[in-house]
Formats: sequence, structure tokens, C-alpha cells
Amino acid sequence: MKNAQIADVFEQVADLLEFQGANPFRLRAYRNGARAIRDLPEPVDKLVKDEERDLTEIPGIGKDLAEKIVTLVNTGDLPMLKELCAKTPPSVLVLLRVPGLGPKKAAVLYNDLKVGSLEELRAACEAHQVRDLKGFGEKTEQKIFDGLSIASTIEERMYWATADEVAQAIVEHLRGAKGLEKIDAAGSYRRGRETIGDLDILVVSSKPDQIMDRLAKYQDVAEVIARGDTKMSVRLTGGLQVDVRVVPAESFGAALQYFTGSKAHNVVLRGRAKTKGLKINEYGVFRGEERIAGATEEEVYKTLGLPCFPPELREARREFEWADAGHLPDLVERADLRGDLHMHTTETDGKATLEEMVAAARERGLSYIAITDHSKRVSMANGLDATRLRKQWSEIDRLNARLKGFTVLKGVEVDILEKGGLDLDDDVLSEADWVVASVHYGQSQPREQITRRIVDALANPHVSAIAHPTGRLINRRKAYEVDLDAVFKAARQHGKLLELNANPARLDLDDVACAAAKGFGIPIVISSDAHSVGGLDVLRYGVLQARRGGLTKEDVANTRPWPAVKKLIGSRG
Repeated sequence: MKNAQIADVFEQVADLLEFQGANPFRLRAYRNGARAIRDLPEPVDKLVKDEERDLTEIPGIGKDLAEKIVTLVNTGDLPMLKELCAKTPPSVLVLLRVPGLGPKKAAVLYNDLKVGSLEELRAACEAHQVRDLKGFGEKTEQKIFDGLSIASTIEERMYWATADEVAQAIVEHLRGAKGLEKIDAAGSYRRGRETIGDLDILVVSSKPDQIMDRLAKYQDVAEVIARGDTKMSVRLTGGLQVDVRVVPAESFGAALQYFTGSKAHNVVLRGRAKTKGLKINEYGVFRGEERIAGATEEEVYKTLGLPCFPPELREARREFEWADAGHLPDLVERADLRGDLHMHTTETDGKATLEEMVAAARERGLSYIAITDHSKRVSMANGLDATRLRKQWSEIDRLNARLKGFTVLKGVEVDILEKGGLDLDDDVLSEADWVVASVHYGQSQPREQITRRIVDALANPHVSAIAHPTGRLINRRKAYEVDLDAVFKAARQHGKLLELNANPARLDLDDVACAAAKGFGIPIVISSDAHSVGGLDVLRYGVLQARRGGLTKEDVANTRPWPAVKKLIGSRG
């Protein structure tokens, strides 16, 4: 099992224990353990197999949790979780999918209102029964109601980052099958969509039965849904459906193109083929009965007079327009990034020190970073006041004096206050190299009010960029109401940047908004928002999202050295 999967199990155990009223210290142990495993830069399964390593050396992992990790890695299951699920009404597990509805409130809904499904919860909200429960109220009822649409899709789609771990593991597993010649993943996963509903894998093999047998032995297969001569469908323990298709070598490229999609892209492609007297499907490109292309994607597109589109662009947005004009964008790549301008340390809610974050960034080939710990308004993260912030900046000055070929910027993530304005005075912000402003509180305010807060922040001469501009958490919290057009116009007017937060739970701005920002001429900053050393590795998810938005190296600010980024700020007003 992967780190994220083990962390998810521990989180679920904690939720079920909390529903049953278990000791708070016991709950905290599982939640801390989940965070420790999720943030761990090394794969846990490798640590388990290393006889010289002790899992209890990981902060937050004691003997009991270590034993459970070993069980999960070796068996893919945890008996304790099964026991807890058996003692817990199934409906509670459904209710816990609603954003903001924790185990305690779920227990109240179940016990007091006999709510046993999302449909019953919706009905209870519509009848205003929830607001009358102790500890709820009108605002909580509305928040629960708003979250129902997210809850209904959570089990259907997983983060791309999680799906990537699964896809890579299955592909690697299948490589061990005899007769395998080619293998590639397709579908929305290959296009880099932020969430994935299922996984398609295409294979060329002289021995299809060997492929099917090998797939059936994959450790996380919970159920074989169907098996035929050339296709097998399985469901994994986490609920994801995986379809493996064995196709002829002469059709592999056509099948890869077809099953990568998107449907809208393929509709346009079929229409173009028809105008040329051709037919295109998963078996190839045909003129009458003759197959004239199909072995590779390149030859499939070439027969239609088209370039081989990067999978991330295949959404029937502007890719055909670009192709017809002869200038398909040269999309940004992870190797293009020179710096990371949003991260946290142990001074606030980070898990690594300043020095540890610098070392990790250098190992990853970056040449500069900005340390952007929270300002004082984020009290739950031990946010910094002016005194503590200046002390940190002095430490950064001393560190920079010792560093060669690497720069640490004195930064801060300053809160945009609910009433408007910023959490720190201008005399403090003026001393910073980099200021990223963000909305953490008052996210339920009216659209006009939130928009005004952000636009005013962009007008502040000391603000460099806006972090996670819509505040969404994928599958957990909708974006707050904000007029992005007004934000884009303000960013352009004041020469400010906007962030694409690369955390897979955020990916904010999304791909469509990134494309819109490009249209306004606003450089995007791809940042990790790392809270640990391992958190720096999420940059690749941000790059993938940027590619879906059609962004090139020139569209992304931090592909430049720091002096060039600095010149961008305030230069377009």
C-alpha cells in the first residue's frame, strides 16, 4: 500500500472511533499517525521491508501504529478497521463524506433524526430539521446542504495524484507478465484531469491470458468484475475500477488516442476524418476497408493533417484552433521551474525547519525559494506577528550569507482580513522580498465582498501575488464566490501575479482559470505550499494543471531566475 492509502485508513479509523466516543488521546494518535505517514518522503512499504529501519523512529508512530502499518503493507487490509465498520451503521460512512460534517455531528444526525443516507440528509436540511439540533444552527445546516453535491461524487473520483500512484504500481506489476510488448495508461488519467473516475490501461501482448492472470494477482484487487479474451475489469480495495485491454500492435496508437479522449476531442476528430473521406476509431484510421494508420498516435493524427496533441490539451477547447494556426503551445515542464514561492516551516504549521526546507529545495534542483509562514490571523497555525516575522527574516539573512548559488527570499503568507485590508502593517510588509496574500476566513461572504477584499489586496504595493485564489478544496470544499474576471483585471492593472497552488487537494487556480489568466497576460506562479520536505514534490501536479491550461514556460513566472520574477511584479500597471 502507498503512503496516502495507509494515511487514509488511519483517518477512517479515527473517524469511526470518534463516532463511537473513544478516548480523545486515542483519536489524536491515529490522526497524528496519518499526517506523519502522508508527509513522509519515503515509501512506507520500503521501510517495512528494510530490516535495519524501525518505523517507530518516525515522529508520531508508536509501536501499536507501526504494527498496523506492517499489517497494511503485507496484507492490504486492517482487521481493526473491519471491526469498527461492523460496529458502525453504514450510513455514517456516507454522512462523513459531506464536507465539514465530522463524526460527532454525524452521530447526532443518525441518532436524533435517523438520517441514513445523503437523500435523507438533504430532506432533513430542506425541512429545516437540522438547524434545531444542539450544536448545529442555521449556518451549519446551510453548509451541510451545500456540501451534499460534493459528497455524492467523492467515491466516484479520486485525486489525480492518488490515481498516479495506483496507475504506476499496476503498470509496473503488469510489466512482469510474459509476452508483454507495450503498455500505457489512457483515459482522463493520461489527460491529467485533477480527479479520476476510473483507470484504463492498454497493452500489446502475444499472450493475453498471461496479462489477465497477472492482473488478478495484483495485491489490491478486491473483485474481478469481468474477464474476456482481450479485456478484464477489476475493482480495487479503494473502489477504483481498472480496465485492462489487450490490443493488436497495429492498432495500439489508435486505441491509445481513442481511450485517452476526451469524448469532445474525439467528436471533433471524427468530424475532421469524415471531411477527408476517412473513418477513425479505436482500431485505426480507415479509407474504406483499408487501414492506413493506427500503430502510433503520431500517424493517426498525421493522416488528418494534425500534430500529435499533448494529452493534457485534448479537451476540445482551443487545441484545434492552435493546430490550424500552426502554433501549438510548447507546454511548460517540471524541469522549467527555477523556484518555489510558497512554503511553511516549523515557525508556524510546517513540519521542517528553515534549513531542512532549503536543503530539500536544493536537492530538487531549485535555485531559490520564498519562506512564507502564516501571519498572526491564522492563530491555529501559530501565525507570526511582526516581531517573530522579523526575527525569522534575520535568520534568513544570516543563512543567505552562507549560501552559494541559492537564494532564500524573506516572505510571508499574509491574511486578507474579513473586513478588508491585510493582517500586517505596510511598514512590515515593505521589508519583505515576497508577499503572498490569501483568504482563509470569511469564505462564505457574498461574492462582491470577497472580490473587493482580493482586489484591494492586489492594489497594495507590497503584495506580490494571491495564493490559492478561489479557496477550493477538491472533493471537500467548493470555491468561494469570487468574480475572477475582476481579480484578473486588478492583477493586470497592478502588475501582480496569481498562484497555481500545486497541492493536489487544491490545484487552485484550476485549468480553465489558468487559461483565462493567460488571456489577460497575467503570469502564473506554480507553488507547492509545502508544509514538509516531501511537500515540495507536489510541484509536478501544478505543472500538469498548468499544461491543461495551455501554459508555456513564458506564462509561468517562476521559470525565470528571481531577479526576472522581481521585475515582473508591478511592471504592467
